[in-house]
Amino acid sequence: MLKTFSVSDIGKIRQLNQDYVFSTERSIGNLPNVFIVADGMGGHNAGDYASKFTVQTMVEEIEHSGETDPIRILDMAIKTANSTLREKASEEEALFGMGTTVVAATFVGNRLEVANVGDSRLYVVNDTIKQVTRDHSLVEEMVRMGGIDRKAARNHPDKNIITRAIGAQDTVKIDYFSVELEPGDVILMCTDGLTNMLEDEEIRMILSGQRDIVEKAEGLVRAANNNGGKDNISVIIIEPFADEVKND
Repeated sequence: MLKTFSVSDIGKIRQLNQDYVFSTERSIGNLPNVFIVADGMGGHNAGDYASKFTVQTMVEEIEHSGETDPIRILDMAIKTANSTLREKASEEEALFGMGTTVVAATFVGNRLEVANVGDSRLYVVNDTIKQVTRDHSLVEEMVRMGGIDRKAARNHPDKNIITRAIGAQDTVKIDYFSVELEPGDVILMCTDGLTNMLEDEEIRMILSGQRDIVEKAEGLVRAANNNGGKDNISVIIIEPFADEVKND
């Protein structure tokens, strides 16, 4: 049985929360459950419009999709959201140039299907912490090419520049991941407001240090704010085998 909790916090610096989170353990259309985290960007209120509009468009598309394959459902939902968001941006000057990251996931049996655009992340946490998604960012490309190491990447001045986003281009390139889950695995989906403030190992320790899922989520937000809270912080925590872990 799934156990989930989500929270979105404005952080300590920003005047506006441009993150948007959607989480449901119930089926929508042909998906048994849906989890989405989006981090919007753009001037004034364009960022929060972009993230909310994208997630709501995706949920609507998922609901009405005739597809049965989870990846195809997520693929069409993201592509529709991308083209619709670009239409909106072209119609209204204040929304010009807006965009958003998206990481979306659904559980089908013991398998987690994931779609990702941008630098919001999905992790699988157990005795170790593993980042499943790959950031679409300038700094991540520099790390992959050997230009800088992971430690330098965390404090790099260009760390907020992303190379892919919903709304940025007419066509959107989406990464997909399929993960076989095991009892004890905890899923974390989050925006960079969390990962820019906390090291992966700090995240793992907070998640393993609390038994209650609400305390885990609130502990992450609190720690990110204590470290500066320079951005909005959004978190979805999912315990796919909550009952089984308890019975161990």
